[in-house]
Amino acid sequence: MASEEKSASRAARQRTVAGTALASATWEVADAFEANELYQREGLTDGLPIVPPTDALVRRFLDAAGLAPGDVVATEPVRRRRITAEKVAIAAVMAGGLPEYMPVVTALVRAVARPEFGLHGCTASTGGSAPFVVVNGPIRARIGMHATHNALGNGSRANASIGRALRLVVLNVLGGVPGQLDRSTFGHPGKFTFCVAEDEEGSSWSPLSADRGVPAGASSVTVLAAESPHQIMNEWTTNPREILETYAAAIRANMLTYSIWAGHYALLMAPQQRELIAAAGWSKSDVREFIHERARVTRGDWRSVGKAAVAQRKDESRVHTALRSPDDLLLVAAGGPAGGFGVIVPPWYGAKSLAVTEIVQDQERSTP
Repeated sequence: MASEEKSASRAARQRTVAGTALASATWEVADAFEANELYQREGLTDGLPIVPPTDALVRRFLDAAGLAPGDVVATEPVRRRRITAEKVAIAAVMAGGLPEYMPVVTALVRAVARPEFGLHGCTASTGGSAPFVVVNGPIRARIGMHATHNALGNGSRANASIGRALRLVVLNVLGGVPGQLDRSTFGHPGKFTFCVAEDEEGSSWSPLSADRGVPAGASSVTVLAAESPHQIMNEWTTNPREILETYAAAIRANMLTYSIWAGHYALLMAPQQRELIAAAGWSKSDVREFIHERARVTRGDWRSVGKAAVAQRKDESRVHTALRSPDDLLLVAAGGPAGGFGVIVPPWYGAKSLAVTEIVQDQERSTP
């Protein structure tokens, strides 16, 4: 299609969206404070204040993604709940995002609705997982996502609101209300938001998206149903095996104290350790192979953490690996420049929920 035809098509689409009525219930309130009080009373927020999703704001967010209100972004596969673009836009507004974040949020919704992610199971479980999100590709820089200092903490509007928007979709569209569908015993802070961009520019590694089969130049999200992150530190060696053994030890501890079952783990490594490992000639593949070999326990090892009663039920010599294969390790470059730190993000329940990667339908990238 010629550029003039594409522009005409986009303009026609925007006129169509602008002329389509929104289906959600509306309330008249005095001001933003009263809107927040209303949402708190109705149980429509995660406990934090929201940006009131006015008709005009919702339409701006829909336009940014080129979607009409009634477009079905995804369908949750267990209870067959349809998630419309209007509901996703409302959540993105409420979360405090900007319209240009919408393509990332819609990609996330599509990803968690895939059957292999097991959204219903990980939401209803007492295990208390949260969707851990890694964003790759050009859209990271364009919308101001953060990958370095305080990578998993506060400070980035894009990181915070994108992850929060997904939580609000689960809460308000899918009924993931704590004590109702959401049966988490504890949960963890990642249930507010758990989202990071990969530090592609600061790393010699290929990005996670490439490892997951995403074409070069495309933006993507990878999402994993995850337990709380575990930070590790090893600043006392330059030996890759010794550095990585610290990560493997953290994974083994998770296997014994939480879940022994194999699945996807995420490993986030800051520049200091990445550079030492690269200088020693180790590749990402070498890292994955080492962790696959070292992150394993026997059933009998459960005795060392007070679980003798369950260890003895079956063959205690059986070896359990954290990863089904080396490729199960999601290796991500992130974090600030100083310090020998890294993070392990464990899965909710082994292979009951698998990591999913989804390409972001980035309108700006497709514009000539």
